[in-house]
Amino acid sequence: MRRADRLLRLIQILRRHRKPVTADTISAELEVSVRTIYRDIAVLQAERVPVRGEAGIGYVLGDGFDLPPLMFSPSEIEALILGLRWVQQHGDRELARASRDVAAKITAVLPSHLKPVIAEATFVVAPSISAPVDSIDMANLRAAVRRGSKVNVQYCDANGSQTERTIWPFAFTYHQAARIVVCW
Repeated sequence: MRRADRLLRLIQILRRHRKPVTADTISAELEVSVRTIYRDIAVLQAERVPVRGEAGIGYVLGDGFDLPPLMFSPSEIEALILGLRWVQQHGDRELARASRDVAAKITAVLPSHLKPVIAEATFVVAPSISAPVDSIDMANLRAAVRRGSKVNVQYCDANGSQTERTIWPFAFTYHQAARIVVCW
């Protein structure tokens, strides 16, 4: 691997982690020695890339570093497409539409030599056997999470009684046959 490619991958590894990443972890992923990672970190720091940390503790990429990703690798494209296809099958209506839009945007910006990776992707996401029927507006609930606001909901409890509550949603889990709102 060329040094420039390795430096870009090192930056991507640091972008991916919120906490300090040790040189051992980075070297294992890049398949180089720890000593090479120390040298590469020194090169990045000399070029004013805001990498903070020290040997034995780990490294983090500081805020404000703005190097746009140059391009997706074929494996990254496949991961995106697989995830987007899962959302199309199992997400609510708005997320399914948004995932189709994202796939179109990704396809539009890919160079011609990478477009076949999307067109010929060989993943199939199994359709849901018992797809959930959304009786609530999931888009509205997701917007409440982004705003950090409470929402009034009406639902049937375990005994079948109509119940009304004010909830403060903060997360969701999407399953094949159900959607779960995590809230206070």
